Amino acid sequence: MKPTNPSSSPGAASEASAVDPNPSENAPEFTPLRIVALDDDEDFRQYLASVLSSEGHEIRTVATPAELYLAIDPQSAPGSLASGASGAGSGNASRVPDVVLLDIKMGQESGEDVLVELRQRWPKLCVIVVTGYPSLDSMRQTFKQDVFDYIAKPFSMNELRQTLAQAATALGLGQRPQDRLRVELGRLIRLARTQRSWTLRDLSEQSGISVSQLSSIERGTHLPSLESLVEIATALEKQPSAWLAAAGL
Repeated sequence: MKPTNPSSSPGAASEASAVDPNPSENAPEFTPLRIVALDDDEDFRQYLASVLSSEGHEIRTVATPAELYLAIDPQSAPGSLASGASGAGSGNASRVPDVVLLDIKMGQESGEDVLVELRQRWPKLCVIVVTGYPSLDSMRQTFKQDVFDYIAKPFSMNELRQTLAQAATALGLGQRPQDRLRVELGRLIRLARTQRSWTLRDLSEQSGISVSQLSSIERGTHLPSLESLVEIATALEKQPSAWLAAAGL
């Protein structure tokens, strides 16, 4: 719930321009995220959808907790999303979002209860609380539920951008599974090599893989083939299955 309508004073766009006269200056590094926003204020939902989708995020907005649960997991209840759900990228609703923006004060609905439900069903989901009625008690209670941040309305879009960028960096959000695999394998290989005090050339001589290819793998820019992964692991006396398990496979 928002105490002041974002599109009526004197409009969401003019409010954004007032607080962000130069939104590109000092802007955080951009990572496109899949976001679901729960808010009972229709104007605010439209504002968020318009701004965040224009910046490259995949944003869905929903009006009720039931729609939120369906947006996160369409298998959680029969049927399709109700008409209250809207936003860009609706064809990708089957993917769990990177971030949930949760209004903690909503008319008849309790954002606190929604947060508890989210933590029970999706304990690792990044939740950012937004509220038009901030209080120290509310903040303490929400942080007990491991929310990433607590933002009071009205807020500047740059504040939200900063929070989303921080969440993406801290939690590794916005990456595809293959991206996370590539980065984690590179980190594990580099760790195993440095533990033996080997240079890239040492590993190249032992594995038969070129220095340039090894460097690319360790930087996370190249995913090794299964054959190359086995050769590297054998040279380092490691189990490739252990690396893959540690990388989340």
